[in-house]
This record gives sequence, C-alpha cells and structure tokens, in this order.
Amino acid sequence: MAKEITSQQEDYAQWYLDIVKKADLASNSKVRGCMVIKPYGYAIWEKMRDDLDRRFKETGHQNAYFPLFIPKSFLSKEAAHVEGFAKECAVVTHHRLMNDPNGNGVIVDPDSKLEEELIVRPTSETIIWDTYRDWITSYRDLPLLINQWANVVRWEMRTRFFLRTTEFLWQEGHTAHASKEEAMIESRLMLDVYADFAREIMAMPVIQGEKTEQERFAGADNTFTIEALMLDGKALQAGTSHFLGQNFAKAFDVKFLNKSNQEEYVWATSWGVSTRLMGALIMTHSDDDGLVLPPRLAPIQVVIVPFPAKEGQEKIEAAVSAIMSGLKAKGISVKYDNDEKTRPGFKFAEYEMRGVPVRLGVGLKDLEKGVVEIARRDTKVKNAVELEGISDYIEKLLAEIQENLYQRALKRLNDNIQLADNWEDFTAAIEKGGFVYAYWDGTTETELKIKELTGATTRCIPFVAPSSEPGSGKCVLTSKESSQRVLFAKAY
Repeated sequence: MAKEITSQQEDYAQWYLDIVKKADLASNSKVRGCMVIKPYGYAIWEKMRDDLDRRFKETGHQNAYFPLFIPKSFLSKEAAHVEGFAKECAVVTHHRLMNDPNGNGVIVDPDSKLEEELIVRPTSETIIWDTYRDWITSYRDLPLLINQWANVVRWEMRTRFFLRTTEFLWQEGHTAHASKEEAMIESRLMLDVYADFAREIMAMPVIQGEKTEQERFAGADNTFTIEALMLDGKALQAGTSHFLGQNFAKAFDVKFLNKSNQEEYVWATSWGVSTRLMGALIMTHSDDDGLVLPPRLAPIQVVIVPFPAKEGQEKIEAAVSAIMSGLKAKGISVKYDNDEKTRPGFKFAEYEMRGVPVRLGVGLKDLEKGVVEIARRDTKVKNAVELEGISDYIEKLLAEIQENLYQRALKRLNDNIQLADNWEDFTAAIEKGGFVYAYWDGTTETELKIKELTGATTRCIPFVAPSSEPGSGKCVLTSKESSQRVLFAKAY
C-alpha cells in the first residue's frame, strides 16, 4: 500500500494529496473549491475541536452562534476590514428559484432580488459587533467572552485540501473589554492557548510573534501568530489572535458606562484556528508510508490484529478481550480488526497508512509464550511484549510516542532556523528552505520587494529573540539600520 504514495522528494504536493485521499481524510466535492471531510478526517478534527473547546471554557469563554449571512452594509462600516475581504466574498443577491418557462430547468427568479445583498460569512466581526451593541451597556457587562464554532466562505481560486478551501470549518473568538490593557492581555492569552495546544496535543512546535503591518488582519491594531514549519521547509500560519483596539466598537457604536459613569467605546479582540490545522498535522509528522498521528489526536490509538489459527481461536479471542478491557479502562481507544476476509499483512499496511500509533499482532504461538507483537507507527519498531502488565506498557508507550513526535519535529525546526546578515546569505537561506531570521528596515516597501525577489514573506516579529546578540543591525536588502530581526520564510 505504501507504494501507492508518491514520495516527498519526488513530488511533495502529490505526496500530500495522496495521504489525504488514501488515509481517507477527505475527498473532492462537486462544488468547486470545497471538500468533503470524511468520517476518519472529521474524527481527528473533533478531537482538535473538543480539546480547544475545553481550553476556551477553562479560560472563561462561552459558545454562541451568529448568522451565516451578513448585510453588505455591515462590511462597509470598517474600511480596512472590507478592503481586506472584498475580493473573497460570496454574495447572495436573490432568494428564490423558478422553473424556466423555456423548459431549460431551474433559473433564478428575477423578481426575487434582495433589497440588500447578503455576504456569506467570511468572518464574523461585523455581525457580532452589531449584536454586541445590544448586549453591552455598562462595565458590569464586561468582559464579554464569546466563541463561535462555525463554517466560513472565502472565495479561493487555488485550493488545496484543508490548507486553502472555499469553505472551511473554524472557531472564532470575539471578546469585549473595558480597557486596552485587558484586551491586550486577552489577545496574548489566547495565542498562548493555541501554542500550548499545538505543542501538547498536535506535538507541533511553533514560534510565537507579532505580524508586521503588511501581514496584519484587516481591521486589527495588532495581530499575533503561531508559525509552524512543515516537512518541505515552508511555514504555515497555524493560528492568530488579534487586538482590534476600538475599531469595531466605533464602527458599530458599541459603548459602555464605566465606573465613573462616563461613556466609552469598548476594546476588542478576535482569534481563531481552522481545519488548516489538519494540513499542519499531516505535514508535520507524516512520511512516505502514510499518515502519522500523535496519540492524543488519533481516533484509534491502538489496533489489534489477530493472526489466523485453525485451532485455538478461542484463546486468541479471550486474550484480545482481556487486553481491550484493560485499555478501555485507561481511556485508550482500541479497535479489534477480526475481519476474516482481509489478510493481516493488508491490515498492517492499512493502519500504517491511517497513522494508528500502536498495532498489536496477536497469534497463538506468541500467546503460548505469554507475549504479543507490538509495532509503533512513529519508529516502525516491533517488539514482543509480555501480556502481563500490557495495559500499563501501552499507556506509557503512547506517551512516549507523543513526546517522540514532538521532539522530532522540534529538532527539525531548530535545525532549519538560519540567521542571515546580508542579501547573499539571505537568498541562499530562503532557497534552502526553513525559517530565516534577518534584519529588516521596517518599511512595507522593503517587505514587498523581498517577497517579489524571493517569494518569502515576513512570518512574524518573534517574541523571543533568536540569539543573545545585540538587537540591532542592518536590513539585508537596503542596509538601513534595523532594531530587530524578523522571521522570514516561504509559506502556505
């Protein structure tokens, strides 16, 4: 089965596509640019969603739901916001169909034109802040900490499963605060939540930092990001948190009476991650044999495959039953694949393709010796392990696999961070791939010129400096004085 996957070195894009399809994560839809997330892929997303949702609620946030459709006039109220999303909007202009009188099927009823066009949600700041105007009157109503799990539409010309699709799933947090300081603390807090989730659950190391003005979210005063490095040396923006200042509060006239009984505009944040994390997961850990999943995100953490036996099958069944009971008691998800129509070798390849972290092979000869065969997906190492204490062994093994995947990805990240102090070194580093820390003169003009010449963008201004050297130098392109290094990379 592994031969069905194109190698990364041969064609990375096709390798990615092969894994998505052959690991049964998603398929193409008849709607251009949209995908069908299949049950196995959706089960992984559910694990992401559930863990993030728990983290949001632990930090005081509540879930709500807002309309899919947004009046066009709402977007025009915040100039930077509409400019940032105008080219990606899907617009509803009519509300009814009719049979074509000429017999050519169904057509749009020309008499059903809407008085005001509706935008299919590209993001919800505008509709939410229009609602918040009715919810907020006093400082007693603040902070307002709301999250929404939803789908959004951003019209894309070039799409790729999970990474960039016309419709995708996400969560978007939208909070209102009585002070700038409180809102800024919130935006940084939620970035930390994303970073912790990436490291602890996805086993994916990330770099935290602030976006430049050019890369900032439309309508934000500050955008903070977590940036991850994929197997091909490209960066992926894995999550963002935005300090919106009072921009949307002013646009939608959201005010509150403070403790001094004076009227003020509230301060805002928004933050979100999407099914793009599925793409990040694939491209952080997988190999030429298929998907590799961290145990904390694996829908099936352990699969048990029996070796056929003409006699003594009842002993195999009894052993498997005991193993499964022990694993389930520890909260470990386990599947017993006793389908007699499929040979063990084919099953091994299938579960390797689907990234199941641990595989147990149970045969009569091994049972007579008091052992079972255990294979781990991350290293492909097989061992004969004693049945006595097998549940404890597998529990520890899953934790070891989770940590090994993180450390492996962290080493790759650290090995692919380069410092460049001149244009020649910078272009060579960008061509090699990975993250490049370089001085930049702070102007959008230089930022865009670097992108034009190399294809690299500023990923973030990192919170933590890459080294202990003095924090000033000369821009790699213009040689102008620069106060700090910025993270550059080619990116998805």
